[in-house]
Amino acid sequence: MPETDKQKINEALSRGVDTIYPSREALEQVLRSGKKLRIYHGVDPTGQHLHIGHATNLLTLRRLQRLGHEIIFLIGDFTARIGDPSEKSATRTQLNYKEVKENSKTFKKQASKIIAFSGSNAAKVKFNSTWLKKLSFADVLELASHVTVQQMVKRGMFQKRIEENKDVWLHEFLYPLMQGYDSVAMNVDMEIGGTDQMFNMMLGRTLLKKMKGKEKFVLTTKLLENPKTGKKLMNKSEGGLINLDDEPNDMFGKVMALDDEVMFSVAELSSTMPLADIKKLKKLKPRDAKLAIAREIVTTYHSENATERAENEFIEVFSKNATPHDAPILFVSKEIEIVDLLIKAGISSKSEARRLIKQKAVKINSEARTDINKMLSLKDNDILKVGKHRFFKIKIK
Repeated sequence: MPETDKQKINEALSRGVDTIYPSREALEQVLRSGKKLRIYHGVDPTGQHLHIGHATNLLTLRRLQRLGHEIIFLIGDFTARIGDPSEKSATRTQLNYKEVKENSKTFKKQASKIIAFSGSNAAKVKFNSTWLKKLSFADVLELASHVTVQQMVKRGMFQKRIEENKDVWLHEFLYPLMQGYDSVAMNVDMEIGGTDQMFNMMLGRTLLKKMKGKEKFVLTTKLLENPKTGKKLMNKSEGGLINLDDEPNDMFGKVMALDDEVMFSVAELSSTMPLADIKKLKKLKPRDAKLAIAREIVTTYHSENATERAENEFIEVFSKNATPHDAPILFVSKEIEIVDLLIKAGISSKSEARRLIKQKAVKINSEARTDINKMLSLKDNDILKVGKHRFFKIKIK
């Protein structure tokens, strides 16, 4: 039987939480009753990494898992091939099966930094292709009969595209229907996701009511955003991701590179630091506060020993303008285009590589390289620096 501790339930329903449907009071009443709920959060593998923006949902799952509820981590390997249109002003590029499989192969390992997949109340991993690929056209028509065109069209991003005379494709209409059906297929009691997923999650609630006569709680979490600009952080298309599987040194450096105004949101939504401690940090100098938050983030996803080494390395490198002692070796050809060099260094896309070059964030032996079409001539022990905190030692193969 799940725990019914009032303080733990309050933290699960408040930290990082935006809205609960039908109401917080209704969900709290069920949690306090001791009923075991089946709760899920889904992630589409449109890239190979989970990042600290995903952590808000995963940390909420962990709090509910530790209370004793059944947890499902759903990998949207089918829906990823459609492309979620949520918050998108243009159609996503569709992925094929091979790309999706490659992207998702370490998702469980990454998520295990937060939720437990072993032990007495182990979380389950499911793939929505298990049921979605089995749907016949007749099944899809049956699903579609529960939703009106008006319901779909009223979505903000579709309205915006129509106003701008941009295409809205039929397969994008089907995406929320497919995600909504996940709730029916798994017969869940609750779904957790960011506020940008509210429409899709509420459609799942509607389908569950109509097809099974069952209520579903929907808990939306706050997005990791810049409080001054409202701009979403951890955006794959714009770079700057802090991934859950980043090495400790990289993770520490990336947190230190964040704008000062976002660091407390990161601490609240993406770490386990007590809120009272975060409040105290706001009285410190920004750099001191950010160091404490960087320590907490690295400890959350790695260990205290790794955090200590990462902090020492950061101070050594950026206080003394040195090169990290353990800079990874990058084996490359002597002649290589600068964009291809960055891809080999782990930059996620050519568009991100070009952006970094244009921003003068790419240096070789301390010299900024700004020509995106440049063919480089490299030699052993050249030092590649990407951004403020990533270093590589060149070895010619």
